[in-house]
Amino acid sequence: MCQLFEVGEYIVYGATGICKVEDITTMDMAGVPRDRLYYVLSPCRQKESRIFTPVDNQKTVMRQVISREEALQLIDSMPQIEELWIPNEKMREELYKEALRSCNCREWVRIIKTLYTRKKKREGAGKKMPSTDERYFRSAEENLYSELAIPLEISPSEVGKYIKKRLDEVSVERIS
Repeated sequence: MCQLFEVGEYIVYGATGICKVEDITTMDMAGVPRDRLYYVLSPCRQKESRIFTPVDNQKTVMRQVISREEALQLIDSMPQIEELWIPNEKMREELYKEALRSCNCREWVRIIKTLYTRKKKREGAGKKMPSTDERYFRSAEENLYSELAIPLEISPSEVGKYIKKRLDEVSVERIS
């Protein structure tokens, strides 16, 4: 059983990220069953492109964007979210890939925290962050910020500041 999203709804669509459901339709093409329903998705990062995917697609993660309440709970829990445990350097990239492919906000936070800590340690040792780490950091941040922007009703570029402000307020409340 698959979940039917509504036209106008924002969803997470695998590695593509946030997409808007533009239409739900059938395809008029040879070899395609006429009664099979397809989503017409508009990726937020590539406004000019369209994705046609079966409503019953089982290969790509498709899920609703988290609610405002879930977004606020996620932000408030960020200090307690643990970094990724990486048993050895050879597994590092595979764990990043797996966490990104999960399409799970908590996993994206784990990547960001892991790579932020790693970057600080490397900078302290006078080293730069490897380009692979930088790429995964950017991807996780883009995925997280573009998703949080929707329920928070702000632009993705404002999400980082919003998170910092909220975490500062929460820590002040805990102290008081």
